[in-house]
Amino acid sequence: MSFGRRSDGTPAASGRDIPPSASSPQVHENVVAFADAGHVDSDAEFDAGLEPTQFEEKIVAAIHDGDGAEGASRGEVAALVARTAEKVLGRGYRKLNQIEQRDLITRVLNQVYVAPVRAEPAEPVASLTPENMSTGNPDPASAYSLENLKTEKRQVSKVVEDARRKVQPELVERIDVGTAVTLPREELEAQIADIVTEILHEEKLQLNQFEQQDLIKVLLDEMLGLGPLEPLLADEDITDIMVNGYNQIYIERFGKLELTDVAFRDNKHVMNISTRIVSHIGRRIDESNPLVDARLADGSRVNIIIPPLAIDGPTISIRKFAKKKITLDVMEDQNNLSTAMAKVLRISARAQLNILISGGTGSGKTTLLNALSQMIDHGERVVTIEDAAELQLQQPHVVRLETRPANLEGQGAITMRDLLKNALRMRPDRIILGEVRGSEAVDMLQAMNTGHEGSMCTVHANRPREALTRLENMVGMAGINLPAKAVRTQIAAALDIIVQVSRMRDGVRRITHVMEVVGMEGDVVTTQDLFVFKYEGDDPSGRITGTYEYSGVRPHLTTKAEYFGLGRALTEALR
Repeated sequence: MSFGRRSDGTPAASGRDIPPSASSPQVHENVVAFADAGHVDSDAEFDAGLEPTQFEEKIVAAIHDGDGAEGASRGEVAALVARTAEKVLGRGYRKLNQIEQRDLITRVLNQVYVAPVRAEPAEPVASLTPENMSTGNPDPASAYSLENLKTEKRQVSKVVEDARRKVQPELVERIDVGTAVTLPREELEAQIADIVTEILHEEKLQLNQFEQQDLIKVLLDEMLGLGPLEPLLADEDITDIMVNGYNQIYIERFGKLELTDVAFRDNKHVMNISTRIVSHIGRRIDESNPLVDARLADGSRVNIIIPPLAIDGPTISIRKFAKKKITLDVMEDQNNLSTAMAKVLRISARAQLNILISGGTGSGKTTLLNALSQMIDHGERVVTIEDAAELQLQQPHVVRLETRPANLEGQGAITMRDLLKNALRMRPDRIILGEVRGSEAVDMLQAMNTGHEGSMCTVHANRPREALTRLENMVGMAGINLPAKAVRTQIAAALDIIVQVSRMRDGVRRITHVMEVVGMEGDVVTTQDLFVFKYEGDDPSGRITGTYEYSGVRPHLTTKAEYFGLGRALTEALR
């Protein structure tokens, strides 16, 4: 199937990524041809045997040998690049067409601004790492290069956006969008490239090679992806994306919030992307249902809220699902917990202890839950229950359940409580509840107390003891009139371990407490700390320092660890 073809029958430029330093083969062939024909000025420093990138290297070196670029504007430097290219390449440069000249000038400008060639050895430029980013004091040379990159990006983005406004309506007229979105991305990309080249020619729009590639990518992202959010989703250093209206998008990178220069066209554009997100999982977003929890295809968690509830326009919050598999070993390497803590948590999960993970928003509760779930034996049947499925269990025998909101008539809603009650009839060995938020707490406690040992869940709380109080309050939401002591007795019998996770002010997520639930004394649930993170201070980069300390008490879980043959491993872990 073909959506379009260039009028001259030649293949269109591909939208695939090309390294920034790579020259167009056509530029190289034209210059070589002109040189072979004897059309190069006698004073030109041109060598037809050079590789394409060496043309650019010679031009960049020639520019830095002089001082014409110092303090000049980008336009003035572009003119200097053109003059230098003509000198270096001779009349071979003048014979290039306008687009080929622009391609060459753009690539050389990138190298002039981003990777300067100096005659004198320069001091090493510090790269931007999470550490020096967090201090807010990057190296001045790095900051200069970054500022020029941002300026250049804005200039290119405006050119591409202007072209998109003219090309996209015409593109939609020439393709069957319904059929197009079913094609593999590579095939669709090649066909879109053909049509875009044709439209650019018809509209007399001049874009260089890289601008045309950017245009094709923007169009593909609009058709197949989430529009301007796609580059942010592809960046593995970004953990959260927050859209506060069409023209304000924040990200979290290395634990710190940053305002990006990415923007939607208008609030209608944000609504279109929001509708695309929720429709993939059979949900809707409109004035009658103005807030939705959803997920992306990769498991990333999404929350969307729109006017009239969101005053400044549609708001999208995306918690990205890490492509890198996070294990307890990885968390240990990142100093999110100590070696002893990791060993005790592994033993707790293998010994079928009921575990509650407590923490604030964005503290890493789900990440830790995924890591602990890797300790579950592959012979066990596990049922997971979530509002928006995001857990990624690796076991072969997993049943994933997801709640469902009501339809337009307000009917058909399936809640956490409904799914929990049903899960008890599915012969699960363990039940994993993504997050306890309300009356389902009573059903979760009953499941833990009725033979489904090794179950796990998360709850929002800032301290381990507060997590117990929250559970007690949520049991009350079920409308069951039980004395406080009866509720606490049920909590004490159900839970074995509470793990507290915190995102600290340096952006690092740490396990601050591993606490055992021991039993009851009078009307109070008794607990004991096994491990606590002790804050000691800040290092010069602003990173928090501290130690993970073992309390020295004999774990209450020892008996169960011994039953599963893990008693010696527990003893060695606590030495």
